[in-house]
Amino acid sequence: MNLIDTHSHLYLPEFKDDIAAVIERAQILGVQQFYLPAINSECIDDMLQLEQQYPNICIAMMGLHPCYVKENVVEELAIVERWLAKRKFVAIGEIGLDFYWDETFATEQLHAFQTQMEWALHYHLPIVIHTRNAMQQTIDAVKPFAKKGLTGIFHCFSGSYESAQQIIDMNFALGIGGVITYKNAGLPEVLQHIDLKHIVLETDAPYLTPVPYRGKRNESAYLEYIVAKLATVKSCSVQEVAAITTANAIKIFGS
Repeated sequence: MNLIDTHSHLYLPEFKDDIAAVIERAQILGVQQFYLPAINSECIDDMLQLEQQYPNICIAMMGLHPCYVKENVVEELAIVERWLAKRKFVAIGEIGLDFYWDETFATEQLHAFQTQMEWALHYHLPIVIHTRNAMQQTIDAVKPFAKKGLTGIFHCFSGSYESAQQIIDMNFALGIGGVITYKNAGLPEVLQHIDLKHIVLETDAPYLTPVPYRGKRNESAYLEYIVAKLATVKSCSVQEVAAITTANAIKIFGS
């Protein structure tokens, strides 16, 4: 069984003491690649170091996370732009809109999101989207870029069927992680009506740990529980879930 973790922050301090064991546990399960979304300039060195340590296994993206859009947004975007010009990345991410904690920089978030989508079109890269308490605003922001050929993943999807259908209609995939195992999430009911060809797997490690480890540090080996739950929801085998979602990820990232 071959799996791809399309969204994992394995470069964060939570994994500093045992990253080799974390990756080995996932590889034993069948996880072949780990895609690393950027957050802000402070994470870049650690992210690229991990990529260098595990070439073609840990694969970096570049971007500015909406929660880190602050007073210094111009400087942060300039750093992203320089890195995109300097070397090849597999995607621009994670980018998007987050109005859960604070809307102080809502205007700046939208500008940063649009700017990075423009860069994605320029460099012919997919994007990985973070959206929280801003689903329809995010979809509306993406639509004009999707019409120009932009594609990618709505990371950590947990929205309604109507939102899922809008995302699919834009030729974007749904990133499904630990939330699918949460009792009151409502996500299984939505995914019953979504074809596996529109889904990729992720952990968002160290966050959003699936049941039965919810509340503890997440890691890529826990894709096992996401695959099992999705197989139950779709009334198919775990092998089918693995094969289709892995093919979807390869199609998006081209690796």
